[in-house]
Amino acid sequence: MKFLEPAVLIESLNWRYATKRFDPSKKIPAPVWEALEDALVLTPSSYGLQPWHFFVVTDTKLKAALRPHSWDQPQVTDCSHHVVFATRRDIDAAFVEKYLARIAHVRGIPIESLGFYRDMMASDLLDGPRSKWVGEWAARQVYIALGNFMTAAALLGVDTCPMEGLDPVKYDEILGLPAKGFNAVVACPAGYRAGGDKYADLPKVRFPKKDIVETL
Repeated sequence: MKFLEPAVLIESLNWRYATKRFDPSKKIPAPVWEALEDALVLTPSSYGLQPWHFFVVTDTKLKAALRPHSWDQPQVTDCSHHVVFATRRDIDAAFVEKYLARIAHVRGIPIESLGFYRDMMASDLLDGPRSKWVGEWAARQVYIALGNFMTAAALLGVDTCPMEGLDPVKYDEILGLPAKGFNAVVACPAGYRAGGDKYADLPKVRFPKKDIVETL
C-alpha cells in the first residue's frame, strides 16, 4: 500500500473550495467518477450500518427541475454530477437483518454468530432512546459521507460545493424518493471550476489551529 505524503493532502485541501461556478462543458471522466462512487461506498458509518443512499443526477432536465428548489444556484445545472445524499426511511429490524446477512456473506461467518451485534444495534437504534430520533442519527451519518466525498474529490482534482440550500421536500417529490424509501438531506454538485470564479483564489479563513485543536 502506497500512501500520500502529508503535503499532498494539505495541498489538495487548500486547493478545494465551495465552487460557485462550474464549467458545464467539462465532465468528470468515467474512471474518476467510478473512484468517487467507490469513496462513497467506503464511507464509514456508525455500526457500519450505512443508513443512506446516494442519488447521482446527471440528466439535464432533472437538474433543471431541481435548480429552482436549490435557491436557484447555478452549480446544480452547470456541474457534471449532482449528488443527492439521502437517508433511509426504513431503519428497522428488517434492515438490520439485511446488514447482518451482508456481514455473514462477506466475511464467511454464520449469521448466528452475530447475535450480540444484532442485540446491540436493536437496543440502541430500534428499541432504545435513539429510536425516537433515528432519522436525525441517519442524517448525521450522511454528513460523514459528504465530507469523505469532498476530500476524495479534492485528492482527484474534482471540484465540489456542499449544498444545504435546498428544499428537501421538493427534492423528494421531483426524484420520487419517498416511494423508493429515502429522504433527501443535502446535496453536492461535482465537476470542474469555471475560469473567473473569484472565490477560487480567495485565502481560506479559518481560526488558528491553536484555537480549535487541543491535545489532552
